[in-house]
Amino acid sequence: MKKDLKVNINGEYYEVSIEPNTTLIGLLRDELGLKGTKENCGVGRCGACTVLLEGKMVYACLILAMQVEGKKIQTIEGLGGENQLHPLQQSFIDHGAFQCGFCTPGMLMTAKGLLDENPNPSGEEVRKGISGNLCRCTGYVRIIEAILDVADKMRR
Repeated sequence: MKKDLKVNINGEYYEVSIEPNTTLIGLLRDELGLKGTKENCGVGRCGACTVLLEGKMVYACLILAMQVEGKKIQTIEGLGGENQLHPLQQSFIDHGAFQCGFCTPGMLMTAKGLLDENPNPSGEEVRKGISGNLCRCTGYVRIIEAILDVADKMRR
């Protein structure tokens, strides 16, 4: 039996009727058509589905959609503006911090959450902060450089 859900995603309010076992990733991708958040492992080990829930990083594959009733969620679609990239997005481009791009949305949302919590991280803190996000292409060096570059620019 479907249940009604009200949720704020990227500043927009949605009312949907979903099955109680629908995950947040299922809500985003299947119900709302927000395909930027990627689904990969389904068990919280890869970080591809990272979104911000009330400003905190979470894996959308591990949370039931009903658990986010009335809460604010930010996905990759809400990171940059329609005509302007978020500084993290631009930095990832500038540093060549992505290759295939599959992990990039989750990595960007993790980086945003990390910098929101700690605007002046060390390289080690960035490495630890993104350790829950797997990337099979880049080797992480350029990702770390891109995040540190944004942190440096924010301090100026």
